[in-house]
Amino acid sequence: MTRKQAREEAFILIFEKEFNNDSLEDILSLAEEVRDIIADEYIKNVFFGVFEKCDIIDEVISQNAVGWSIKRITKTALAILRLAIYEIKFCADIPNAVSINEAVELAKKYATKEDASFINGILSTVIKND
Repeated sequence: MTRKQAREEAFILIFEKEFNNDSLEDILSLAEEVRDIIADEYIKNVFFGVFEKCDIIDEVISQNAVGWSIKRITKTALAILRLAIYEIKFCADIPNAVSINEAVELAKKYATKEDASFINGILSTVIKND
């Protein structure tokens, strides 16, 4: 599995958690069984890491999404933002530009053009303010 594919799987898992009260372990296990994915270290680190650092990540989103509360952001955009901000803040081996580009590509695939622009703007601001 390429990093791009792993990132997409991690995004889907993060998105699924928004609608599922099961434990992270159960969500991952079910995804591996039903979707026949093999969660590599990247997927596990990002999926568990996003929720371990969710308060910090959501604070970063709140500080940089001027005029928007987290509750107003679509669940798709929120999952993409959480993934990208986790990479930016906690994955030193991933260049910020890659995190932003991949987040925008996920938004184009799973959300709207407006979400893609919104995500790009927030992530660019996060990088600038970091």
